Amino acid sequence: MNSSPADKLRLLLQKPGLLVMPGCHDALSASLCEQAGFPTAFMSGFAVSASRLALPDTGLISFAELLDQGRNICAAVNIPIWGDGDTGFGNAINIKRTVKGYADAGFACIMLEDQVAPKRCGHTRGKSVIERKEAASRIQAAVDARNEGADILIMARTDARATHNLDEALARANLFHDIGADINFLEAPESIEEMQTYCREVPGLKVVNLIEHGKTPLLPHQALEEMGFKIAVYPLTLLNVSILAMQQALNSLKQEQKPEVLDFARLTDTVGFTHYYQEEEKYKLT
Repeated sequence: MNSSPADKLRLLLQKPGLLVMPGCHDALSASLCEQAGFPTAFMSGFAVSASRLALPDTGLISFAELLDQGRNICAAVNIPIWGDGDTGFGNAINIKRTVKGYADAGFACIMLEDQVAPKRCGHTRGKSVIERKEAASRIQAAVDARNEGADILIMARTDARATHNLDEALARANLFHDIGADINFLEAPESIEEMQTYCREVPGLKVVNLIEHGKTPLLPHQALEEMGFKIAVYPLTLLNVSILAMQQALNSLKQEQKPEVLDFARLTDTVGFTHYYQEEEKYKLT
């Protein structure tokens, strides 16, 4: 019997060491993560909004669009995928539906946050968060959906560091852990000292969100593990470098220069032609 995505992720989280997780935004980028040997990947709402809609991560993408993108991503790979669930798209009842929908789509874990809807990327300006009691209600609804049969892990995120202070963020992270979230996530600590305080004062599995040129220091993996983090996610690295590569290629074409590209055989193999030809040969009529 095959393990579910959530069971695969639970086994990964039981292993010693820091779990390093790249971000993906479509089936191809998720497949590249798997091909590179990463045991898991994170579907970033920022990256999906950018790649699917060419719009910023300000709550403009819908539940249905994220769910559709997630189905394609989860179907393309065998590694467990974490899904950005934004604020849960409504009240507690909506959140239960969102959690069940993400589980049915094949996600191993869903991230839910305490921002006011429409939300914003955690490293940008203009954020606001709901009251602590309502934030607790959101996570309680998600945990209830999991306990009622949705085979998925819950990652509870707080953005209160930016809107209030570190103490409020720590209080919320502890509350989410007590409610039963599988993983907690204090977004955008702004110094090594804040990262150390978070790891010291909040129990359970903790995530560090590493965005190039963002607010949180980019530390070596060993330092993050020694600090107490279990998961290091790089949600925007693939989107970032792909935009840069496409811009450079377009500039080369404008200037009648040849951009640096993959050999065509490698390109076709990467997107699955080799496997397709093998399958085609298997069922070929003779």
